[in-house]
Amino acid sequence: MRVDAGLAKLLGLSRTVAAELAAEGDVLLDGSAVGKSDRLVPGAWLDVTLPEPEQPLRARPEPVDGLRIVAEDDDLIVVDKPVGVAVHPSPGWTGPTVIGGLAASGVHLAESGAAERQGVVHRLDVGTTGVMVLAKSERAYTLLKRAFKERTVDKVYHAVVQGHPDPTQGTIDAPIDRHPRHDYKFAVVEGGKPSVTHYEVIEAFPAASLVEVHLETGRTHQIRVHFSALRHPCAGDVTYGADPRLAEQLGLTRQWLHAHELSFEHPGDGRRVSYSSEYPADLAAALEKLRSA
Repeated sequence: MRVDAGLAKLLGLSRTVAAELAAEGDVLLDGSAVGKSDRLVPGAWLDVTLPEPEQPLRARPEPVDGLRIVAEDDDLIVVDKPVGVAVHPSPGWTGPTVIGGLAASGVHLAESGAAERQGVVHRLDVGTTGVMVLAKSERAYTLLKRAFKERTVDKVYHAVVQGHPDPTQGTIDAPIDRHPRHDYKFAVVEGGKPSVTHYEVIEAFPAASLVEVHLETGRTHQIRVHFSALRHPCAGDVTYGADPRLAEQLGLTRQWLHAHELSFEHPGDGRRVSYSSEYPADLAAALEKLRSA
């Protein structure tokens, strides 16, 4: 394999980081420095000098406009996440976060998990809106993480995709992993992580379709990647091949994708609970334009 691809696979790094290590002369093959495009040789000795670990990221308490609390008790808090807000801090992200907004409101989340995402049991993309749950008690964190892992949580999304999926109801079962050429996005790739998406068209328009999506797995960008692979990308999602002209016509500056409903067993008493979120203004306006056309 190429040095950058091989290091990424061996050490769990991104290919970008692996390439940077090679460029800095921190990757030696049998004692000689190699570039990112050089090939790893079977039987050779690979010597990699890793940078000093960075200090753990922590959310900065900061009020977040539009972050609405749907429900809250001693075990959990359910929020309606607005667009342009990350769930937790990450390298390179300087914008608002859900856990930072909750901290500013005096909400104390569970301390389990990595320092930058304590209390986080699942995530939504920065450009995806909708309902999500976070753990406040340690017991809730454990049980909710297990529920997401065992796929007992029902996650329902609504998306507007370009064109008309055929058939109008079906399942997309295709493995997902990092894009082989573009490290910032994902793709359907052989040998990727198993990923299953169920969908049904609930409304059709001349240029697009409104679909209801049930996620069986929860891979990063799963809905966006799967519909892009079908050649029906989410409207407005230019990262995954959407037509920018349609996005402009609909007034979209991000993908039309919304976490509409979330159902799970409450970690406190075991009862099945369900929470939902209405479309935000930008998605509702784009949908109305499609309907009026």
